Amino acid sequence: MPPTTDTTGTVRVRVHLDPADWSRHLAEETRRGLTDDPPWTPPVWFYDEVGSHLFDRITRLDEYYPTEAERSILAARSDEIAHLTGARTLVELGSGTSDKTRLLLDALWAAGTLRTFSPVDVSEEVLRTAATAIAEGYPGIAVDAVVGDFGRHLDRIPTGGRTLLAFLGSTIGNLDPDQRRAFLASVTDALAPGDWFLLGTDLVKDEARLLAAYDDAAGVTAAFNRNALVVMNRELGADFDPDAYSHRSHWDPVEHRIEMHLVADRDQRVTVRGLDDLVVDLGAGEQLRTEISTKFTAEGVEHELLAAGLEPVSAWTDPAGDVRLTLARRP
Repeated sequence: MPPTTDTTGTVRVRVHLDPADWSRHLAEETRRGLTDDPPWTPPVWFYDEVGSHLFDRITRLDEYYPTEAERSILAARSDEIAHLTGARTLVELGSGTSDKTRLLLDALWAAGTLRTFSPVDVSEEVLRTAATAIAEGYPGIAVDAVVGDFGRHLDRIPTGGRTLLAFLGSTIGNLDPDQRRAFLASVTDALAPGDWFLLGTDLVKDEARLLAAYDDAAGVTAAFNRNALVVMNRELGADFDPDAYSHRSHWDPVEHRIEMHLVADRDQRVTVRGLDDLVVDLGAGEQLRTEISTKFTAEGVEHELLAAGLEPVSAWTDPAGDVRLTLARRP
């Protein structure tokens, strides 16, 4: 499908994601995961309307520190980031409602350098709403929104002048090492020499604290996890029984990552009609992995950036040292 463009005032929305192609991609990834040993599912199934609401609740829980920790860094350092980068274009990957990004927008706006903001997300509806709100809040700034998958459409982001590409929320932690290498290589390819990359990462910390962040006492994360089965039932014609699975979070000290699982409470046979009647058998106690969330060291972040051809210039953490923002430059 050729990209479509909609321009209204200072807002342009470019659609590079064919819904049919995206559905096929998700189906193929899900088939690959469900037939793997052990089985897993892509985390995209978390985020229907109910899942998005549950995740918003998670970010406000006492146990879940990453969102507010990253926000505190942006509140303290956005002016410095604006001064260092002098960015004319701000691109945000996986932007959603661009909530935290407003701190960067405010700083670049105040510095007088910003000309274009480009949010990138797979949801056209969310992007249109967010793009309109940003355009109304920052008169004179062009909003060039891109409906696309950051794993496949980084070559569609706007360039010209000096660009700051932001990837926040430690979303990079949801990628395995091979996926991270491929993603960071595509970031380098997308940026021109002298452009900037701002990366948010969650840092390694006490295991008990990490596990609590992904298995809160109120059970919100458990509901969020099981909701992925509800979404797969609806979108893929599966017949999972969400009530027959228990939520479990696990720390893998070798890979330095939290894994979220759904554990079958009893023997399960699931048929996924949308995947050509794929049959998935899970015995009692067997696990379906629904997410990985890698935690990093400062040295590890810099190593991965340098390996991709990006030069770390500055980095900041919140006062507790939980989350790190790294500003790197393509030389």
